[in-house]
Amino acid sequence: MGRKGIRQASTKPENEEPLINITPLIDVVFVILIAFIVIAPLLEQDRISLAKGGASSHNPIHLQDASSIQIHVYADNSVAVNTQQIELDNLPRILREVKKQYPKARPQLFHDKKAYFGTYQEVKNTVEAAGFEEMDIVLSPT
Repeated sequence: MGRKGIRQASTKPENEEPLINITPLIDVVFVILIAFIVIAPLLEQDRISLAKGGASSHNPIHLQDASSIQIHVYADNSVAVNTQQIELDNLPRILREVKKQYPKARPQLFHDKKAYFGTYQEVKNTVEAAGFEEMDIVLSPT
């Protein structure tokens, strides 16, 4: 009777591996994938062409190259067009008026390095919306 009881207790297979439920992991991965698929088209991306580096391609702006449309963005994110301080909300109207006056002019943007990038982006988008195809960005060496 003693040996019969030992055999009944050891009828469990020795090679049985524990089961791991990976369904919740797959669900989370699918949710993240769907989120990226939905969000990716909403991201705004711009591509700009950069000038080739090196001393030979350095072309400083001379007085005769100065544009009749100068946009200054100061460190406090205030904006001026042709030395006249303006509100950023008025920039689209002012640029449309200036575009009528100087249809072939290319605006020059003087952007302080301490000003926000978002201000630059808003000014750039407004310049494009006003009908300008090109804009010069003038960087100060300091």
